Amino acid sequence: MSGVPISGATAPVADSTGNWVDSHAPEWSRPYLRLARFDRPIGSWLLLLPCWWSAALAAGIAKDLSHLALFCALFFVGAFVMRGAGCTWNDITDRNLDGKVERTRSRPIPSGQVTARQAAAFMVLLSLIGLAVLLQFNAFAIATGISSLIIVAAYPFMKRITYWPQIVLGLAFSWGALMGFAVTFARLDLVAFVLYAGSIVWVVGYDTIYAHQDAEDDLMIGIKSTALLFGAKTQTALLILYGLAVTLIGSALMLAGSGWLGWIGLAAFAIHLGWQIVRLDIRDSRLCLKLFKSNRDAGLLLFIGLVCDAVLRTMA
Repeated sequence: MSGVPISGATAPVADSTGNWVDSHAPEWSRPYLRLARFDRPIGSWLLLLPCWWSAALAAGIAKDLSHLALFCALFFVGAFVMRGAGCTWNDITDRNLDGKVERTRSRPIPSGQVTARQAAAFMVLLSLIGLAVLLQFNAFAIATGISSLIIVAAYPFMKRITYWPQIVLGLAFSWGALMGFAVTFARLDLVAFVLYAGSIVWVVGYDTIYAHQDAEDDLMIGIKSTALLFGAKTQTALLILYGLAVTLIGSALMLAGSGWLGWIGLAAFAIHLGWQIVRLDIRDSRLCLKLFKSNRDAGLLLFIGLVCDAVLRTMA
């Protein structure tokens, strides 16, 4: 890697997806938008959904919808910028490994579109925007949000030392399951931690599917993942993981006193997860990516059920 920025017109962008970044964004901004994965928003959605789940569930418990729309909007902005910051950090730490993997070698840093120093400055900018969002909440929520940074910083290194890096990813990506309660009640109760646990297991499941895209390359360069750990037994592992996720989230709904609309949302979520297991073929990378992305829809089904339940509970 030369370390010298290359213009977007000449740098290799084999991972280009033909979206708005590739077709409409100013050329100078494209490497930075790709660093933040704004061309691939699925990860931001998956980071956002536990935030929305917890905000809706907390609103139902409080029987107060007055702040739900604002909280969801702030979480939306925060999830996208902080996922961008996290991805940039991941690319900085993995810049040498990414050059050895077919799917990631054209990322902005290993392909020379930006330097590691430029990427770090961009990460700081995104983090400041995230901090501005976080400062809109109460002091307890601010402290809770800042606490997640330790896990986010540690995640990129876990794939080097354990076959379970997805657990650390789950700890980070599920943090929003705590935030909805923190911003609503300025405290964390048992229901928040049970929802958090359910979300963690869900993340381990869907990221295992995602990791099967890189399984051969990861094995060759010594990167560990649950995809390699489970191998041909992935469907069985997903049955356990997704089953546990539904059980834990259902326990959170029970502790929260959710009504029938919340349970319908959970049932739709569970059916979607079951569909993923049935469809999965770990040898088909395109299908793995499709099923991974479909978890946004699964999470939205649960969120819709929780919002409808919260509305109904405020009317009771």
